[in-house]
Amino acid sequence: MTKVDFKDLDLEETKTWVKQCGHKAYRAEQIRQWVFRHQTHSFDKMTTLSKDLRNYLKSHAYISQLKTAKTEVSVDGTKKFLFELEDSNSIESVLIPERDHYTACISSQVGCAMGCTFCLTAKQGFTRNLKCSEIVNQVIQIRKSMDQPDRLTNIVLMGMGEPLANYEAVARAVRNIIFPDALNFSRRRVALSTCGLVPEIERLGKELPVNLAVSLNAADDATRNLLMPINRKYPLTQLIEALSRFPLPKGRRITFEYILIKDINDRLSDATHLTKLLKTISAKINLIPFNHYQGSPFEAPDEGTILAFQDELMRNNFTAMIRKSKGCDISAACGQLRTGL
Repeated sequence: MTKVDFKDLDLEETKTWVKQCGHKAYRAEQIRQWVFRHQTHSFDKMTTLSKDLRNYLKSHAYISQLKTAKTEVSVDGTKKFLFELEDSNSIESVLIPERDHYTACISSQVGCAMGCTFCLTAKQGFTRNLKCSEIVNQVIQIRKSMDQPDRLTNIVLMGMGEPLANYEAVARAVRNIIFPDALNFSRRRVALSTCGLVPEIERLGKELPVNLAVSLNAADDATRNLLMPINRKYPLTQLIEALSRFPLPKGRRITFEYILIKDINDRLSDATHLTKLLKTISAKINLIPFNHYQGSPFEAPDEGTILAFQDELMRNNFTAMIRKSKGCDISAACGQLRTGL
């Protein structure tokens, strides 16, 4: 019999499993409290459960952990984790220090199948989707490594992989990250980044109350086709239409990530086209100078070009922030995560 991992289930699924095993549904909440609040890995320590139930759980369930294979610390305080999975595959996650808090950047797949030409993760190719437990365990393991775990307040699914290509596991993981009976992070501080899977964006808007970030990187189809093959399937017209319908709470905006690449998408005309493309959307734009890696044909623009691009966006009343990547010296910056080298 295959044992169930409680970190792979949300609350309703745990209740269903417990009832099918002949126990009261409220036991599910007790189990999840031990798993997520106390973060115990021993059923013997679940003292609010009867001894018979604990013995049953030992025979039919387990609580997974990730093995930390390696950690690296940047000169700017960014910390990169290499986690080994049960099947000997591995993933990378990053802990990013901010001014008054920390952000965890977590992965949703082993590798990535999207093929974005500027991304080192894409060079690795795609191996498999992560399970819900493997996504949630990144947050748990990172927080356990911290001297002040309460300072980890923000979670971004912007690591290895395309989250919406692993929708079911990611949705379940997000519920376990934000629900009060589990990790209890504020949903306003959880963000999911996508390269533009239109059907899944529409589904996400109906089902999960988290922040949406879109890796855009071009304001015309020809350039985006060059950088992001997904644009051939879901071109900008379809993507923008879906995003214009995406439900946003009052005062919230969609974040657009725009990686600036020298002589590819960094002209003032590109900035002007971007303002026209996003004119119907409540948007904020993060400008990210390309993070170079060995073997890449791309380069970052010079500072003057970056500032001129930002100025054009701001002149058209967009919020546009230049994001200085952290962790570049340990290959922990945006687009640099890769395992299996």
